[in-house]
Amino acid sequence: MSVTEIVINKNYCDVSPMEFGYEACLPSHYFGPVVRGYWLLHYVVSGKGIFKRDGKVYNVGAGQIFVISPYAETYYQADENDPWEYIWIGFDSETLAGTVFTEHVMTVAGAGKIFRDMKRCSEMDNGRSPFLCAKIWELISLILDGTDNLPDHIDKALNYIHTDYANGITVTSVAERLNLDRTYFSVLFKKRLGISPIKYLSDLRIEKAAELIVKHGMSATTAALSVGYFDYCHFSRAFKKKYGKSPKEYSKCYNNDRK
Repeated sequence: MSVTEIVINKNYCDVSPMEFGYEACLPSHYFGPVVRGYWLLHYVVSGKGIFKRDGKVYNVGAGQIFVISPYAETYYQADENDPWEYIWIGFDSETLAGTVFTEHVMTVAGAGKIFRDMKRCSEMDNGRSPFLCAKIWELISLILDGTDNLPDHIDKALNYIHTDYANGITVTSVAERLNLDRTYFSVLFKKRLGISPIKYLSDLRIEKAAELIVKHGMSATTAALSVGYFDYCHFSRAFKKKYGKSPKEYSKCYNNDRK
Protein backbone atom coordinates (compact mmCIF):
# COMPACT_ATOMS: atom_id res chain seq x y z
CA MET A 1 0.00 0.00 0.00
CA SER A 2 1.29 3.44 -0.93
CA VAL A 3 0.31 6.56 1.03
CA THR A 4 1.13 10.11 -0.05
CA GLU A 5 0.59 12.95 2.42
CA ILE A 6 -0.01 16.50 1.20
CA VAL A 7 2.42 19.06 2.66
CA ILE A 8 1.72 22.80 2.54
CA ASN A 9 4.77 24.68 1.30
CA LYS A 10 5.28 27.61 3.68
CA ASN A 11 8.65 28.64 2.20
CA TYR A 12 10.51 28.31 5.51
CA CYS A 13 14.09 29.62 5.46
CA ASP A 14 14.32 31.50 8.72
CA VAL A 15 16.56 29.73 11.25
CA SER A 16 20.33 30.21 11.57
CA PRO A 17 22.10 28.57 14.56
CA MET A 18 24.62 30.84 16.26
CA GLU A 19 25.74 29.15 19.48
CA PHE A 20 25.22 26.02 21.54
CA GLY A 21 26.27 24.97 25.02
CA TYR A 22 25.47 23.18 28.24
CA GLU A 23 26.38 23.74 31.87
CA ALA A 24 25.92 22.26 35.31
CA CYS A 25 25.68 25.50 37.26
CA LEU A 26 27.19 26.18 40.65
CA PRO A 27 24.78 27.10 43.48
CA SER A 28 23.32 30.62 42.97
CA HIS A 29 25.19 31.05 39.66
CA TYR A 30 23.57 33.93 37.78
CA PHE A 31 23.73 35.72 34.46
CA GLY A 32 22.50 39.22 33.66
CA PRO A 33 20.77 41.52 33.48
CA VAL A 34 21.76 41.28 29.82
CA VAL A 35 20.36 41.84 26.34
CA ARG A 36 21.16 39.76 23.27
CA GLY A 37 20.46 40.33 19.60
CA TYR A 38 19.28 36.80 18.85
CA TRP A 39 17.02 34.05 20.21
CA LEU A 40 18.28 31.90 23.05
CA LEU A 41 16.50 28.86 24.48
CA HIS A 42 17.57 27.13 27.70
CA TYR A 43 16.27 23.63 28.40
CA VAL A 44 16.56 22.69 32.09
CA VAL A 45 17.79 19.11 32.39
CA SER A 46 17.74 18.99 36.19
CA GLY A 47 17.60 21.29 39.18
CA LYS A 48 15.84 24.63 39.28
CA GLY A 49 16.28 28.40 39.28
CA ILE A 50 14.58 31.70 38.54
CA PHE A 51 14.16 33.57 35.27
CA LYS A 52 13.34 37.29 35.21
CA ARG A 53 11.86 39.02 32.19
CA ASP A 54 9.55 41.98 31.63
CA GLY A 55 9.29 42.60 35.35
CA LYS A 56 8.11 39.07 36.12
CA VAL A 57 9.91 36.28 37.98
CA TYR A 58 9.43 32.68 36.83
CA ASN A 59 10.41 29.58 38.79
CA VAL A 60 11.81 27.18 36.21
CA GLY A 61 12.57 23.52 36.79
CA ALA A 62 13.52 20.32 35.01
CA GLY A 63 11.77 19.74 31.69
CA GLN A 64 11.02 23.41 31.06
CA ILE A 65 12.45 25.86 28.54
CA PHE A 66 12.98 29.53 29.30
CA VAL A 67 12.90 31.73 26.23
CA ILE A 68 15.08 34.79 25.63
CA SER A 69 13.99 36.80 22.60
CA PRO A 70 16.18 39.37 20.79
CA TYR A 71 16.78 42.59 22.75
CA ALA A 72 14.76 41.45 25.78
CA GLU A 73 16.50 42.23 29.07
CA THR A 74 16.73 39.06 31.14
CA TYR A 75 18.29 37.70 34.31
CA TYR A 76 18.50 34.11 35.46
CA GLN A 77 19.94 32.45 38.54
CA ALA A 78 20.43 28.86 39.68
CA ASP A 79 18.87 27.73 42.93
CA GLU A 80 21.10 27.85 45.99
CA ASN A 81 20.34 24.28 47.07
CA ASP A 82 19.37 22.57 43.81
CA PRO A 83 21.19 24.44 41.01
CA TRP A 84 20.05 23.70 37.52
CA GLU A 85 21.84 22.00 34.68
CA TYR A 86 20.75 23.26 31.29
CA ILE A 87 21.40 22.99 27.57
CA TRP A 88 21.05 26.07 25.41
CA ILE A 89 20.78 26.91 21.74
CA GLY A 90 21.11 30.40 20.25
CA PHE A 91 19.88 31.23 16.78
CA ASP A 92 18.85 34.07 14.51
CA SER A 93 15.31 34.25 13.13
CA GLU A 94 13.71 37.33 11.57
CA THR A 95 10.06 36.33 11.72
CA LEU A 96 9.31 32.68 12.43
CA ALA A 97 10.54 32.33 16.01
CA GLY A 98 8.36 35.21 17.19
CA THR A 99 5.27 33.30 16.08
CA VAL A 100 6.34 30.02 17.73
CA PHE A 101 8.16 30.88 20.97
CA THR A 102 5.41 33.10 22.29
CA GLU A 103 5.68 32.22 25.99
CA HIS A 104 8.53 33.15 28.32
CA VAL A 105 8.59 29.67 29.85
CA MET A 106 7.46 26.62 27.89
CA THR A 107 6.93 22.93 28.50
CA VAL A 108 7.17 20.90 25.30
CA ALA A 109 6.71 17.13 25.32
CA GLY A 110 9.72 15.53 23.65
CA ALA A 111 11.96 18.59 23.93
CA GLY A 112 14.40 16.86 26.28
CA LYS A 113 15.47 14.33 23.67
CA ILE A 114 15.95 17.07 21.07
CA PHE A 115 18.19 19.15 23.34
CA ARG A 116 20.17 16.11 24.45
CA ASP A 117 20.63 15.16 20.79
CA MET A 118 22.03 18.63 20.18
CA LYS A 119 25.03 17.78 22.36
CA ARG A 120 26.22 15.52 19.55
CA CYS A 121 27.18 18.66 17.62
CA SER A 122 30.39 18.82 19.67
CA GLU A 123 31.59 15.83 17.65
CA MET A 124 31.00 17.64 14.36
CA ASP A 125 32.83 20.22 12.30
CA ASN A 126 31.32 21.08 8.92
CA GLY A 127 27.99 19.44 9.76
CA ARG A 128 27.39 21.28 13.03
CA SER A 129 25.24 24.14 11.69
CA PRO A 130 22.81 22.07 9.57
CA PHE A 131 22.52 19.49 12.37
CA LEU A 132 21.53 22.14 14.92
CA CYS A 133 19.24 23.78 12.39
CA ALA A 134 17.45 20.46 11.93
CA LYS A 135 17.04 20.09 15.69
CA ILE A 136 15.58 23.58 16.04
CA TRP A 137 13.10 22.74 13.30
CA GLU A 138 12.26 19.50 15.08
CA LEU A 139 11.48 21.47 18.23
CA ILE A 140 9.38 23.96 16.26
CA SER A 141 7.44 21.11 14.66
CA LEU A 142 6.57 19.71 18.10
CA ILE A 143 5.33 23.11 19.28
CA LEU A 144 3.26 23.75 16.16
CA ASP A 145 1.80 20.26 16.23
CA GLY A 146 0.53 20.92 19.72
CA THR A 147 -1.42 24.06 18.78
CA ASP A 148 -4.85 24.46 17.23
CA ASN A 149 -5.54 25.89 13.79
CA LEU A 150 -6.33 29.43 14.91
CA PRO A 151 -2.70 30.62 14.75
CA ASP A 152 -2.79 29.98 10.97
CA HIS A 153 -4.73 33.24 10.73
CA ILE A 154 -1.79 35.02 12.31
CA ASP A 155 0.72 33.27 10.06
CA LYS A 156 -1.22 34.55 7.06
CA ALA A 157 -1.47 38.01 8.59
CA LEU A 158 2.27 38.17 9.21
CA ASN A 159 2.96 37.07 5.66
CA TYR A 160 0.60 39.74 4.34
CA ILE A 161 2.07 42.44 6.59
CA HIS A 162 5.69 41.65 5.69
CA THR A 163 4.83 41.53 2.00
CA ASP A 164 2.62 44.62 1.74
CA TYR A 165 3.64 46.91 4.63
CA ALA A 166 4.94 49.47 2.11
CA ASN A 167 1.58 49.76 0.35
CA GLY A 168 -0.35 51.60 3.03
CA ILE A 169 -2.13 48.58 4.48
CA THR A 170 -4.03 48.93 7.74
CA VAL A 171 -5.07 46.56 10.50
CA THR A 172 -8.60 46.72 9.11
CA SER A 173 -7.47 45.72 5.62
CA VAL A 174 -5.45 42.82 7.04
CA ALA A 175 -8.45 41.59 9.03
CA GLU A 176 -10.71 41.91 5.99
CA ARG A 177 -8.27 39.92 3.89
CA LEU A 178 -8.56 37.11 6.46
CA ASN A 179 -12.37 37.48 6.62
CA LEU A 180 -12.12 38.26 10.33
CA ASP A 181 -13.69 40.96 12.47
CA ARG A 182 -11.06 43.62 13.22
CA THR A 183 -11.49 43.37 16.99
CA TYR A 184 -11.39 39.58 16.99
CA PHE A 185 -8.30 39.61 14.76
CA SER A 186 -6.56 42.08 17.11
CA VAL A 187 -7.28 39.82 20.10
CA LEU A 188 -5.86 36.76 18.28
CA PHE A 189 -2.81 38.69 17.14
CA LYS A 190 -1.98 40.08 20.58
CA LYS A 191 -2.50 36.69 22.20
CA ARG A 192 -0.04 35.14 19.75
CA LEU A 193 2.67 37.84 19.59
CA GLY A 194 2.16 39.82 22.78
CA ILE A 195 1.64 43.15 21.00
CA SER A 196 -1.21 44.70 19.05
CA PRO A 197 -1.21 44.41 15.24
CA ILE A 198 -1.13 48.18 14.86
CA LYS A 199 2.05 48.41 16.95
CA TYR A 200 3.61 45.48 15.10
CA LEU A 201 2.90 47.11 11.74
CA SER A 202 4.17 50.50 12.92
CA ASP A 203 7.36 49.02 14.40
CA LEU A 204 8.02 47.05 11.22
CA ARG A 205 7.64 50.14 9.04
CA ILE A 206 9.87 52.27 11.25
CA GLU A 207 12.56 49.57 11.45
CA LYS A 208 12.55 49.17 7.67
CA ALA A 209 12.72 52.95 7.25
CA ALA A 210 15.68 53.18 9.63
CA GLU A 211 17.44 50.51 7.60
CA LEU A 212 16.82 52.40 4.36
CA ILE A 213 18.18 55.60 5.89
CA VAL A 214 21.35 54.28 7.52
CA LYS A 215 22.26 51.35 5.28
CA HIS A 216 21.09 52.54 1.89
CA GLY A 217 21.53 56.31 2.25
CA MET A 218 17.95 57.25 1.45
CA SER A 219 16.50 60.54 2.59
CA ALA A 220 14.00 60.43 5.43
CA THR A 221 11.22 61.52 3.07
CA THR A 222 11.96 58.76 0.58
CA ALA A 223 12.26 56.19 3.36
CA ALA A 224 8.89 57.24 4.79
CA LEU A 225 7.15 56.84 1.43
CA SER A 226 8.93 53.54 0.80
CA VAL A 227 7.50 51.95 3.94
CA GLY A 228 3.94 53.20 3.57
CA TYR A 229 3.96 56.51 5.45
CA PHE A 230 2.41 59.15 3.20
CA ASP A 231 2.31 61.82 5.92
CA TYR A 232 5.89 62.77 6.82
CA CYS A 233 4.91 64.45 10.10
CA HIS A 234 3.18 61.27 11.20
CA PHE A 235 6.24 59.26 10.20
CA SER A 236 8.63 61.58 12.05
CA ARG A 237 6.58 61.37 15.26
CA ALA A 238 6.42 57.57 15.06
CA PHE A 239 10.15 57.35 14.35
CA LYS A 240 11.05 59.57 17.31
CA LYS A 241 8.70 57.62 19.58
CA LYS A 242 10.50 54.37 18.75
CA TYR A 243 14.13 55.54 18.61
CA GLY A 244 14.08 58.70 20.72
CA LYS A 245 15.49 60.72 17.81
CA SER A 246 14.19 62.24 14.63
CA PRO A 247 15.13 60.43 11.39
CA LYS A 248 17.82 63.01 10.65
CA GLU A 249 19.25 62.85 14.18
CA TYR A 250 19.23 59.06 14.03
CA SER A 251 21.11 59.06 10.72
CA LYS A 252 23.65 61.55 12.03
CA CYS A 253 24.34 59.49 15.18
CA TYR A 254 24.73 56.31 13.13
CA ASN A 255 27.20 57.95 10.72
CA ASN A 256 29.20 59.45 13.61
CA ASP A 257 29.46 56.05 15.28
CA ARG A 258 30.91 54.57 12.10
CA LYS A 259 33.70 57.17 11.91
